[in-house]
Amino acid sequence: MKKSWVKKFLIATAILLGIVLLGNFGFNFWLKNKLPDFIKKNTAYKISYKILDVDLTTGNILVTGITINNKNPQNTEVIGLQGTVDTLKISRFGIFDALLNKRISSTDLLLSKPNLNIVLAKPVDEKTGKKKNPVMFENIRINKGEITIFKYTKQMFLKIEQLDLYVENLQMTEESVEDKLPVVFDSYRIKGMNFFFQPDDIYALKIDKITTSNGQMSVDNFRLDPLVTFDQFKQKYPQKKQLFQFSIPRMDFKDVIFKNNRISLTQAFFHQPNLTVYTTQAVKKNNKKAANFEINLNGIKMDKATVQIIKPDGNKLFSAKELNLNINELEFSKETSDEMIPVRYKDFSITGRDIAYSNAENIVCESFGLNPKKGEFRNIAITSSRTATDLKLNQLAFTVNKWETIDKKLNLEINEILVDRVNGIFKTEEKNKIDPPKKVQIKGIQFPLVIRKVTVKNSNIVYEKGNQPLKFNDLNASLNHLEIKQKSDGTGLGFDVKNYLFSTKNFTYKTKFYNMSVANIEFGNDKVKIDHFAMKPLVSRAQFIKMIPVERDLYDITAKQITAVGSWDLFSRNKSVNASNVTIQSADANIFRSKIPKDDPKEKALYSKMLRSIKFPFQIHNLDVKNSVLVYEEDTPESAGPGKLTFSNFNMNTKNLNSAKLKGKPTRVDIKINCSFMNLSPLAVNWNFDVANSNDAFAISGRTTNLPVQGINPFIRPYLHVTATSGTIQEMLFNFKGNPKGLSGTFNLKHKDLKIAILDKKNHEKKGVLTAVANLFIKSDSGKFPEEVTVENIERDPTKSFFNLFWKGIENGLKKTLIGVNADKTETKVKKAVSAVKDMKSSVNELKQEVKNTKEQKQQENTPPKEKKKGFLKNIFKKKETPETE
Repeated sequence: MKKSWVKKFLIATAILLGIVLLGNFGFNFWLKNKLPDFIKKNTAYKISYKILDVDLTTGNILVTGITINNKNPQNTEVIGLQGTVDTLKISRFGIFDALLNKRISSTDLLLSKPNLNIVLAKPVDEKTGKKKNPVMFENIRINKGEITIFKYTKQMFLKIEQLDLYVENLQMTEESVEDKLPVVFDSYRIKGMNFFFQPDDIYALKIDKITTSNGQMSVDNFRLDPLVTFDQFKQKYPQKKQLFQFSIPRMDFKDVIFKNNRISLTQAFFHQPNLTVYTTQAVKKNNKKAANFEINLNGIKMDKATVQIIKPDGNKLFSAKELNLNINELEFSKETSDEMIPVRYKDFSITGRDIAYSNAENIVCESFGLNPKKGEFRNIAITSSRTATDLKLNQLAFTVNKWETIDKKLNLEINEILVDRVNGIFKTEEKNKIDPPKKVQIKGIQFPLVIRKVTVKNSNIVYEKGNQPLKFNDLNASLNHLEIKQKSDGTGLGFDVKNYLFSTKNFTYKTKFYNMSVANIEFGNDKVKIDHFAMKPLVSRAQFIKMIPVERDLYDITAKQITAVGSWDLFSRNKSVNASNVTIQSADANIFRSKIPKDDPKEKALYSKMLRSIKFPFQIHNLDVKNSVLVYEEDTPESAGPGKLTFSNFNMNTKNLNSAKLKGKPTRVDIKINCSFMNLSPLAVNWNFDVANSNDAFAISGRTTNLPVQGINPFIRPYLHVTATSGTIQEMLFNFKGNPKGLSGTFNLKHKDLKIAILDKKNHEKKGVLTAVANLFIKSDSGKFPEEVTVENIERDPTKSFFNLFWKGIENGLKKTLIGVNADKTETKVKKAVSAVKDMKSSVNELKQEVKNTKEQKQQENTPPKEKKKGFLKNIFKKKETPETE
């Protein structure tokens, strides 16, 4: 029973195998004789061949001497094929899929000596809207091929000669082109000549030779050439911003993988690449589309590269030579494309020479080197024809502690920046004060940006803004822990510095009216030292008067040394000054004011309000001015030269100079002055006010002794047209209190033998009668114990300074002391007396003229007619002998 079943099975198997063998033989016989006609009738192609062998059991096909053509070359719905193939081997060919679905699929394809022109089908089926994929090969081998691929529009898409190729899992259709990858595969071996690839109407990619050996690919003479000129590009593609031209004489890389929209390769080397980018004026669109592919480069090197970017007008925007690049594990993806630096890497280094940038400014760098830990730029030149900037830097170097991307933002921490030997002039345009500051949003950087140390060495810089140059010679500076932050109002960047120190020699600063200079400056966050400060006018007093619209002081100041000790923050948003001691040594200050220009109608604040208006905490605990000279000069349209007040051997101590913005600190300012008034007598002044007191109350008192009255003539003679001829002020005391409305207090004057003289305004000669009248009303002696007078109801002119009010108080005290308590009435009497004297003098002059006219009339009446003419001529040439009547 069992033997019968086995026998039957073997017989059935033999019959089945025979049927298959007969079927295979019959199918091969049919293919050899009928396949060309069948293909011609049922496909879009005409095919002829010499040998055809098909194994139905395996799907393997061997064909030699193949010639193929499209029946209808104009049909764009199917792939167009035209050419010859010496040998075709197909493994596991999907015969029924090809016959029924008209789709060619195979595990392996071998083409020997193919010479083919391929026209790709349309990328989209117009009826279904689905992508066509008419060719599917898992693996493809091509030996000594000549392949040319065209788009369905007959535009050449890809061409390669003498092609030897092995590709595993290849996919190449119009669909892959739209995804920006023309081919997709797992692994490859390739060798070919005269490679050509044209993805669009703008560019053509050309390669002279491609070879691979042991996974290493070499490409000779790679070129990406524009198919249009730059002018044609701007005209035909007005929305595109850039046109590229790229060439690489040789590049090598290994392990190239195109898979799942990812390009991967290792050990890539590009020798002497040359990149040119032409830019247009097209506006960059914000709707940036993220990249839909990834690039992984495990090791990339580039040597002696040349890069240049051309502006729309044809001039160079940027250029660089001999660029050398080495990057490990470079990655570009959809995720990284949104970051500040759109690539990731493990390590990199880049060097270059002859870097040039030309736009609003021109920047040239002789050489540079950069890696994740440090960077260095040498021999930098910065020029600008717009602002006349001209700077040269010997070295700019930096080291980096941290350089990473967190949450798509660059997180950067710089250890040190070194700027060595900067020389030249740096100018900036003065901003229009009317225009509000623009808001600037800086994206892609994590703030605060920390720089632990900034060092500037051996530099000579002129910084100019608004025609006011600031000159630094032998500048050395050090800033520690610099933080760069975005301002809260979004108008730019702010800076915080923990501590700093800079020094410079022969510093100068020129403004419209002054040239300020310093022999040496040492300035830090806790100490200041300034040697030989000078603030000199650039114009004469006459020129200054013509240049100012309203009255204003002209200063001429020098100081041997200025020092300060304390702590202050002048760079951050939270500015503050807290100085324990400030000392000014041997200052010489001259202040000149002319009353010829118009009065300044602006209200003048008292010093307490001026200090209170400082917007940040400000406190100087002790301010000393030592061994100094203060000269004040003032002239009026009627004065004969300026009046002059001199305070020599000037010493001043000020306690608690403040802005009333430091909690817990005293706000009362106490000022003590000791000096020599007019170089003749000692003067002591005590002055105080409370900055926190919004009423701006003040008190000022003082004393001077043994002042010869002739000593004040330099001030009163040109200004009041009065001179003191004799006398001594033995003691003068004043004690005033006031506020912005006015002043009151007491005044005491002890004097002896006081005499004055009234001067003529024109010839400055003594007026005898007026002098005599004035001296009648003045008390020449005060006695040993003069009485104190009250100064009250002295109103302040709010458009005048504090010292104008103070002088009114002194003037009122002098009037009441020298003329009497009823000084105003006495002054009126003096004016009436002077007016009477003037009327009397005028009457005498009229009488003299009348007498003279009468004498001449009588003389003419007694002269004969013939002698009148003779006498008249005679009187012209002889001296007048008759004296005038007084």
